Amino acid sequence: MHEGRAIAYGFHEDLAGLLRLSRLRERPTRPGRCEASSRARRVRALTPQGCSPQFSTIPTRRHPHPSPPRKREREPRADAAASCTPYAIALMHRGKPDDDLILSVEDLAVHFPLGGGLLGGGRRLLRAVDGVDLKLKRGECLGLVGESGSGKSTVALSILGLLTPTRGRIVLDGQVVTNRQAGDRKSLARTVQMVFQDPYASLNPRQTVRRTLEDPLRVHGVTAASEIKDRVATMLRHVGLRPEQADLYPHEFSGGQRQRIGIARALILSPKIVICDEPVSALDVSIRAQIINLLLELKDTLGLSYIMISHDLGVVEHMSDRVAVMYLGRIVENGHWGEIFERPAHPYTQALIAAIPDPLRHAPLGTTGGDLPNPLNPPNGCAFSPRCRYAEAACRREPGPLLETRVDGHAVRCWRSEEIAGQAASSEPNSVP
Repeated sequence: MHEGRAIAYGFHEDLAGLLRLSRLRERPTRPGRCEASSRARRVRALTPQGCSPQFSTIPTRRHPHPSPPRKREREPRADAAASCTPYAIALMHRGKPDDDLILSVEDLAVHFPLGGGLLGGGRRLLRAVDGVDLKLKRGECLGLVGESGSGKSTVALSILGLLTPTRGRIVLDGQVVTNRQAGDRKSLARTVQMVFQDPYASLNPRQTVRRTLEDPLRVHGVTAASEIKDRVATMLRHVGLRPEQADLYPHEFSGGQRQRIGIARALILSPKIVICDEPVSALDVSIRAQIINLLLELKDTLGLSYIMISHDLGVVEHMSDRVAVMYLGRIVENGHWGEIFERPAHPYTQALIAAIPDPLRHAPLGTTGGDLPNPLNPPNGCAFSPRCRYAEAACRREPGPLLETRVDGHAVRCWRSEEIAGQAASSEPNSVP
């Protein structure tokens, strides 16, 4: 390989990470038509020619794959469409009415008692999740973000029925599934499934791919014995694998192929909701893009609803319709993806967005220092006040306000949310020169 081409190849590999991590948004120019932001156009202009085609799948827009035509929804108000403000963006993407909800989580709490035992000592209460409210509509992708220890996976395991909530209610497709008996776990598994983070540890090394996909069909009895083989072959084609690979073992596949097998296992029972817990964090950059595009394509083809749990806000921005931000077991901000990334109103959300490496950002948002507080000994008042640069005496004395949803669907748990959102909007550049 010539030296010049080698340098270009290395630059393209680094640029692939930049495309994934930079906040490439679509901004409406007029109702019904959007084009990529000038930030995205500038990054694409820097891409060298003649580079390896394997990086062509890196997502540079929110929908890189062709989607089937969708029914025209009710047009937004003319004055809102013309303003092109974050509020107008939220109005244009409000989605379907609440009667189309497929999942509703109300005041969910999961507490773990610690201490005591033979050696004595006082018992303490670990509030992993404390009063979480979430809603998921049919065909929607909800991004759930936050630092490690925020309670994201605990919420997911409670929805799956693998953890018993301390209080609260979970309504899944019109049925209350909270505190169900063990025998109802099978019926719940046919509605909601999970794609796990580690494609190496989530597959049984002693089972072939065929056995991994056939066992759920036999246990649940949803497919006739004569049709199981064809069902497995069809699912492997859906996720980009060949049917003849069904007789191989997990160690004979690459990391990206193993994650495709994990996706096939989650979809084999035709669930309505798929919870993706960091599905691409253990994969290379180019493989991440392939898995993200696969998930988006399956969502449109099969009519799935996603809960996307991720630390990578670039992935969340690319895939999600709405975003919920968790901090120390609670939702601190919830809203449309455009509103969250364009006009974050909670200082913790600003800190998460500021942590995305973006050399094209002219005026970075405020970052924060320190670590997540000990959930066994949370701080007084607002849980984020020890790390917040906007905190006042009242923030350290009183807990944050209730998470009330505004007319545009945006909800924030902060006393100074309007002031913080205004500063975020004024610091965002209109275009990249």
